[in-house]
Amino acid sequence: MPIDLSLYLVTDPGLCADRGLVDTVVAAVRGGVTLVQLRDKHASTAELIGQARRLKAALAGSGVPLIINDRLEVALAAGADGLHLGQDDGDVAAARAALGERAILGLSVQTHGQLARLDPGPLDYLGLGPVFATPTKHDHASPLGFDGLASLVAASPLPTVAIGGLKAEHAAAVRSAGADGLAVISAICGQSDPEAAARAFFASR
Repeated sequence: MPIDLSLYLVTDPGLCADRGLVDTVVAAVRGGVTLVQLRDKHASTAELIGQARRLKAALAGSGVPLIINDRLEVALAAGADGLHLGQDDGDVAAARAALGERAILGLSVQTHGQLARLDPGPLDYLGLGPVFATPTKHDHASPLGFDGLASLVAASPLPTVAIGGLKAEHAAAVRSAGADGLAVISAICGQSDPEAAARAFFASR
C-alpha cells in the first residue's frame, strides 16, 4: 500500500469520545487525513481488535491505511495495514517478519543516537519528535523544536513524519524542516469539526 505521510492522524480515546472514534476518523479523512494510527494504551486486546476492525471497515475504499500503535497481535488479528512501534515496544525485525513485506512499519525516533543505531531495512518511515511538549503523551523525550527536527530529518535514511504538539499553523515550518508530513492528535481529535480541522493543515500550501 502506498504511504502518504502528509497528514497522519493518531487517535486518542478521550478526545474522540464525544463524537465517537469512527465518526471522528471518517470526518478527518474527508478533510484530507492520509494515514490513521489507532492508539489506545488502556484498551484490552479484544477491545482494540474490535475498534480496529470497525475503523478498517469505515476506511474501506478511501485509500487511507490503518496503522496500529504498538500492538502487533492487534494489527494481525484486525487485518490492519501496518504497525507503529516506539523505541521500547518490540523488535522491529520480528514485527516485520510477522507482518509480512506488504505491511507498513514505522518507528518513533527522538535522538541522533537512536537514529544511528537503527536498521532501516525493515522500516517504511520514522516518526520524529516530539517537536513540542504535548499533554497527550506525558513520558515524552525533550522537545526538538524545528531546528532539532530538521537535523534529524537530514540524517534520516527513511521518509519522516513530525509529531508532538503540532497544529495547522506549524505545517509550513514542518515542511521547511524537510519532513514528509505531520502527525497530529488533539489538533483534529479534540476539535468539534474534525473535517474542517484537517482541511486547515492544507490551507497554507
